[in-house]
Amino acid sequence: MSLMRPTEDGDELLARLGSLTARARELAELQRSRVELAVAMQRGMLPRDLPSAHHLHLAVRYAPAYHGLNVGGDWYDAFTMPDGRIGLSIGDVQGHNIEAAAFMGQVRVTLRALASVASEPGELLARTNDLLLSLGTDLFATCTFIRLDPATGVLESARAGHVPHIWATADGKSGVAEDEGGPPLGILDGVRYPMTRHRITPGGVFVLVTDGVVEGPSLSVDEGLDQVARLAGIAAVAGMAADSLAAAVMKVAERVGHEDDAAVLVVTHDDPAAAR
Repeated sequence: MSLMRPTEDGDELLARLGSLTARARELAELQRSRVELAVAMQRGMLPRDLPSAHHLHLAVRYAPAYHGLNVGGDWYDAFTMPDGRIGLSIGDVQGHNIEAAAFMGQVRVTLRALASVASEPGELLARTNDLLLSLGTDLFATCTFIRLDPATGVLESARAGHVPHIWATADGKSGVAEDEGGPPLGILDGVRYPMTRHRITPGGVFVLVTDGVVEGPSLSVDEGLDQVARLAGIAAVAGMAADSLAAAVMKVAERVGHEDDAAVLVVTHDDPAAAR
């Protein structure tokens, strides 16, 4: 009997290990399914078509990144508003799971819905903030919303805890916008968000990004924004197409030193003089 005991114990141990392995595989498959669902939700919530306007061109890039078996909640959006102006938004939800992806969808839909009734971007962000707080979630989001008038090139911008946008002009001048912003959406009640006016001139460029493009262990946010500003200045002088500039900006994300969601939204204005 004593000679058979080790074999019986070994068989029992192997059986337990087999059961644990099978359970681990089930959990991994479940989490992988959650990630695939979150990615599908993200892609399904992003706009399929971008607005078009005379002399104005929009381009986007989006790269979801995986954190182990998690996924983030960056987004961009561009749509034509009832008055003919173009609404532009870009943002980042705190968290890296399916709940973050779902919350991203709520924020994006709320911005679109309220854009038809809010008088200006600062009010839009304030109303969105109040509505998100009423949901009682622990999540929050950073966001920039811009209302662009294609007829005049005037951009009205408001920012909620998000990285500032980048501008460039046809003569190669470029920089990071110094707009005053407010806190992220979904944190504080009764917040007001200042609005700033800009104008995109012929040959000009505006670039909106999420922090995954410009910030990481290998690159501070200021360094990342400076790199994008230099790219924008070069693009404006060269008359680079919006799509090409968006692709070039996304390359900056490869140098930040970590994996994170990354989104880029570019607006360019044709320079009629350059075409002659």
